[in-house]
Amino acid sequence: MTDLIHELIFNAAERTPDAEALSYQDQSMSYAALARETGATANGLSAAGLSRGERVAVYLEKRLETVIALFAASAAGGVFVPVNPVLKPEQVAYILADCNVRILVTSLERLKLLQTVLPSCHDLRAIVVMDAKDNLPAIAGLLAIRWETVHCTNPFHTPFATIDSDMAAILYTSGSTGKPKGVVLSHRNLVAGAKSVAQYLENKSDDRILSVLPLSFDYGLNQLTTAFYVGAAAVLMNYLLPRDIIDIVKEQQISGLAAVPPLWIQLAPLNWKKVTSLRYITNSGGVMPRTALAQLRSALPGTKIFLMYGFTEAFRSTYLAPEEIDRRPDSMGKAIPNAEVLVLREDGSCCVPGEAGELVHRGVLVSMGYWNDAEKTATCFRPVNTRPTGLSIPEIAAWSGDTVQMDDEGFLYFINRRDEMIKTSGYRVSPTEIEEVIYATKCVGEAVAIGVPHSLLGQAIVVIVTARENTPLDVNALLTACKHKLPAYMRPSHIDVREGHLPRNPNGKIDRKSLSQEIQHLFMENNA
Repeated sequence: MTDLIHELIFNAAERTPDAEALSYQDQSMSYAALARETGATANGLSAAGLSRGERVAVYLEKRLETVIALFAASAAGGVFVPVNPVLKPEQVAYILADCNVRILVTSLERLKLLQTVLPSCHDLRAIVVMDAKDNLPAIAGLLAIRWETVHCTNPFHTPFATIDSDMAAILYTSGSTGKPKGVVLSHRNLVAGAKSVAQYLENKSDDRILSVLPLSFDYGLNQLTTAFYVGAAAVLMNYLLPRDIIDIVKEQQISGLAAVPPLWIQLAPLNWKKVTSLRYITNSGGVMPRTALAQLRSALPGTKIFLMYGFTEAFRSTYLAPEEIDRRPDSMGKAIPNAEVLVLREDGSCCVPGEAGELVHRGVLVSMGYWNDAEKTATCFRPVNTRPTGLSIPEIAAWSGDTVQMDDEGFLYFINRRDEMIKTSGYRVSPTEIEEVIYATKCVGEAVAIGVPHSLLGQAIVVIVTARENTPLDVNALLTACKHKLPAYMRPSHIDVREGHLPRNPNGKIDRKSLSQEIQHLFMENNA
């Protein structure tokens, strides 16, 4: 039985040592090789001074060494902190300081970018440097170690004192306000998540799962853990263009592909004609527009499409089975295996079917809270009244902050993030409803609806759009579509046309927060 996240690799190596575990460009590793490298690197991290529960940050693009470093930190009894490679030095330094990172694993090139900010990371004591060769830098107060030295210390893995309720990882997620929050995940959280997803996706050892999302994103990390849980192959990719993804799907005979809505919007209209290997695709991180969903279903008739919902604090909550898409394409589905999803009022009582309430997740996937932030932890992680009265210790569930409703058959429907709801003319308006109308015109690439302060309306609705490639954008057509499809109070007061792609947050989602901040004063003159 697997209890610890790194044991997924070691157990798979025992079952099928020669099976492909990991691939990147022209490199590949069997499970036996991956287990050997992971164990050796774990011993090397211990020799570098890593103690039980201490944090190891990995600041690298996706490559074989990135995966080895993450799981080796776990095998050494530490806690891995994957840092999104697109973050700027100041953002990286914030994470390192916030969770008291002891060892940083990075490349020589990235280390050069970090040198001016590392003095603020007071708990950092060692840096493991890749690609250093003879150019190992000297950094005051820090031990610099070549990667080759660390991972060749001892080829034999030594078990460390760890149990499944111990911390395994800290993932930093964007919040509605303030700095990123570090979500603490236990070994139990990660293993249960891998098992649950593998169960409903029906993953097997012959799957080839493409990893295109950041490993700092719970959804991206799960592509690895699910693959390792069943002994499948994980194929790493750092893509530049969406068409690169389709090329590697064909070349590597990928059977499973996960992405977020902004990426699916770009992928959907591309040429999928020669793709025959895809058994399933998944969407999470937001609602997939109907237009993109229809394009993908048409282009990939033999591929199962799983529409999912999750939040980092509880990993994954729901999925919609592919056979339900025709009957309820707007549904989030039902709870994933070994999770219960409730729809609750503010007082904690259960909503009736059709009544909007907050999605609350209970079960083994509920994380350990936010690192070093008792106030935010108390807001998101709260008791639920589900246990028999004889049990004295309350059960803590994850309160998502998302507004949903459940139908008579138990299927859930996303309304919106509580802090993204637009309040206009006395109504609560979901941005998603407006965005769906805009996408349905088929003349926009991306669309975001945002509420902007207005003296008369409370909030005016502003829609920010980009044009589809080789398609002229007609703002009047968008306004006409809104007039035809939406009541007056839901129609945008202004449409803002942007060039290129809308900004993303580190997890690849459209950065609503930054866009909202840009246009908050749009109606200032009107308000005066």
